[in-house]
Amino acid sequence: MTTRIRVRAPELKGRRWLNTGGRELSLAELRGKIVLLDFWTFCCVNCLHVLDELRELEERFADVLVVVGVHSPKFVHEADPAAVEAAVERYAVHHPVLDDPELTTWDAYAARAWPTLVVIDPRGYVVAQMSGEGHAHGLSVLVEELLAEHGDTVRRGDGPYVAPPEPTTSLRFPGKVVALPGGTFLVSDTAHHQLVELEADLATERRRIGTGERGLVDGAAARFAEPQGLLVLPAGRADYDVVVADSVNHALRGVRLADGHVTTLAGTGTQLRERVEPGGTAAELSTPWDVAWWGGRVVVAMAGSHQLWTFDPATGAVAVLAGTTNEGLRDGPVADAFFAQPSGLATSGDGANEVLWIADSETSALRSLEAAPAVGAAVTTAVGTGLFDFGFVDGTDALLQHPLGVAALPDGSVAIADTYNGAVRRYDPQRRTVSTLARDLREPSDVLVDGNTLVIVESAAHRLLRIPIPASTQVSAGAHQVRRPRTDLAPGPLELRIAFTPPTGQHLDTRFGDPTSLTVAAEPPSLLAAGAGTAQGLTRTLVLAADGPTEGVLQVSVAAAACDEGGGTFAACHRYQQDWGIPVRLVDGAPAELELDLRAVT
Repeated sequence: MTTRIRVRAPELKGRRWLNTGGRELSLAELRGKIVLLDFWTFCCVNCLHVLDELRELEERFADVLVVVGVHSPKFVHEADPAAVEAAVERYAVHHPVLDDPELTTWDAYAARAWPTLVVIDPRGYVVAQMSGEGHAHGLSVLVEELLAEHGDTVRRGDGPYVAPPEPTTSLRFPGKVVALPGGTFLVSDTAHHQLVELEADLATERRRIGTGERGLVDGAAARFAEPQGLLVLPAGRADYDVVVADSVNHALRGVRLADGHVTTLAGTGTQLRERVEPGGTAAELSTPWDVAWWGGRVVVAMAGSHQLWTFDPATGAVAVLAGTTNEGLRDGPVADAFFAQPSGLATSGDGANEVLWIADSETSALRSLEAAPAVGAAVTTAVGTGLFDFGFVDGTDALLQHPLGVAALPDGSVAIADTYNGAVRRYDPQRRTVSTLARDLREPSDVLVDGNTLVIVESAAHRLLRIPIPASTQVSAGAHQVRRPRTDLAPGPLELRIAFTPPTGQHLDTRFGDPTSLTVAAEPPSLLAAGAGTAQGLTRTLVLAADGPTEGVLQVSVAAAACDEGGGTFAACHRYQQDWGIPVRLVDGAPAELELDLRAVT
């Protein structure tokens, strides 16, 4: 195991600071505080999970802990200053944020994944680095240990956060929209934690459902937490009319339109932390983002676990439909497919020809699932190439940028809310080509066909608008790849190690076998001559093909379970997991080892 030396934390450098009243911050002025750096980007659902996990920690240690978000963009759109400002408000980030579009601070801390967390002690030294989500308990223990170690030298008092002015718009970052039987529209007013029924003019409010306070409360005075997808059920299926994907509550809710009464249908309010295989079930959900009626049941785009689930209104049963939980783009049978944050659903056709269309946002892809093709249900990709390629290109080699919504058009083609390109695109399944229907929109997050028009949720403009379904135009604004430096590695044997130190009070419990799992793959697959697959353990010897491609992406997924000390056979256990997609380049003489931090403490 590599010996870790405690090092002085590099200074925080970027384009500008947000949530500080316009003032620049430095680590020197934060000396005496415990500092937690959260490297995030607003497209990443795992980063959004961490934002919510940190809220309790920030409140509990408000006088000694300073959380600093370092916004490190994946997509080109995420480097836009206005988009970063909007995201900080949209996700209620109540701590200083360093806007780092050139990844200057990201590189200084050798971050490799979104999210990455770094803890800096009151003297300015890095004491821990960890990847992924689920670290809230371990962070709490570590802060307590640092307080005990540094004692009276810890500087107490308010931190540098300065709240921005309160916005005043009727809708705030609306997410999804559906048409109601009476000619009105129901929209999820996501940042206001409500549903709003609008008249046909898309502006006049008829009523609001929900108090507007974040929470998980049923009844007439219901509470939501960033609701997203909406589905009007076929008549007679249940004693409620609309299913809501209540994203931050990790729940499905049912709304009775007659009186606005809300019921929780599935989910407990706690995020699912386990990997559930296709066909399996669980009481918890993980960030449901959209819902659609397909094959006689509700399909759920479970963005947080990179899967599709189903919900049966008749029985209340939930089950995994497709996806392994591995984040990526892989087609094939539902039990083998990879998704990456599916965020929009729509259906076309009927019966045996009914197709489920999926906006798979992190792969910038349009995917589909057919109910019963000749070889059985299978996932295919219509547009998109993988996690690291995106752009704004029409034609047969089309590219998208983080789409969030999708709708079936009357002619059998598919409209796509191409969110980060600020556009609505059209995919023609017969010609397998993409064209552009509308441009210069502000983060369109959903699209709905209403007669001869499209209703578009223009989320970052806080409004809905209507446009005629136009003749398409062709665009080519260029292709892009994620701007992350490649890691140079030597061809041949490679020692892969995952650094994991359980929090104080927990241990890896091996009484019932090895509680770890390591999955390794590569894109292209020929990058790896040996070592791919899933097995127990946190180390593995891989072989990078000397006669294969010289560049590619090494995909690593790890899970580890640590149990509380002193709990005997029934001790509470905690799951830690992370997926990395690491761009690599094979260079003679480069390092022959790679260490990744799941939870590393010095």
